[in-house]
Amino acid sequence: MSADRSAESAVGHHPSNGELVVGCRDVERYLGEGEGRVHVLRGVALEARRGQVSAIVGPSGCGKSTLLYLLGLLDRPDGGSIRIGQQDVLNASDEERTAIRCQKIGFVFQFHFLLPEFSALENVILPMRKLGHLSTDAMRDRAHSLLDGVGLSDKDHRLPSQLSGGEQQRVAVARSLANSPSLILADEPTGNLDVTNSNLVFDLLTRLAKENGQAVVLVTHNPDIAERCDRRLLMSDGRFVD
Repeated sequence: MSADRSAESAVGHHPSNGELVVGCRDVERYLGEGEGRVHVLRGVALEARRGQVSAIVGPSGCGKSTLLYLLGLLDRPDGGSIRIGQQDVLNASDEERTAIRCQKIGFVFQFHFLLPEFSALENVILPMRKLGHLSTDAMRDRAHSLLDGVGLSDKDHRLPSQLSGGEQQRVAVARSLANSPSLILADEPTGNLDVTNSNLVFDLLTRLAKENGQAVVLVTHNPDIAERCDRRLLMSDGRFVD
């Protein structure tokens, strides 16, 4: 079974591309205290839709990763609103936010953050186990399918230490897709890779997300990667600029 068909069997048919997946308006975020307090995000607004890959670019410290963590419900804004689908998540409890993250959001970071004591297959299964919607056999089948989709079906029982850097990041991509989330957030997903592996990981991430009707929002310093996205959003000093 292909990765996208396996996804549909796990969670039902995906809505059509173009549907709003995440949106925020007037988002404010401060970091630090007292004289060291910094206004990191200044009234930011963003929308991302199914089947769309958006790149956020800009100099270090401009607020790109801060915004990504807010959209991923890993942090809370100091002002503004954030919606995941039709749900306003601004005042959601920690339990509700955890449940939304598990079911609707997939993450890919610059460093793969695979658990070293688990195989590639087990690392991909972990989000599914946490969600608890599939049987053990179905989880294994889906993990096999996802690893096949990123070209690692022959290495599914290897530990992360037995994989190259590019292979580890491909496992991280498979893991991010495990629960068929509507939103994929990627923070410098190719930043730790050489050019060949950067292109491979980016192509896999965007192809699989488009096949599954997911929205991708990624932060990158790589201009070639940014130019290949559907949208390129330039951030400077806590704001999006034209």
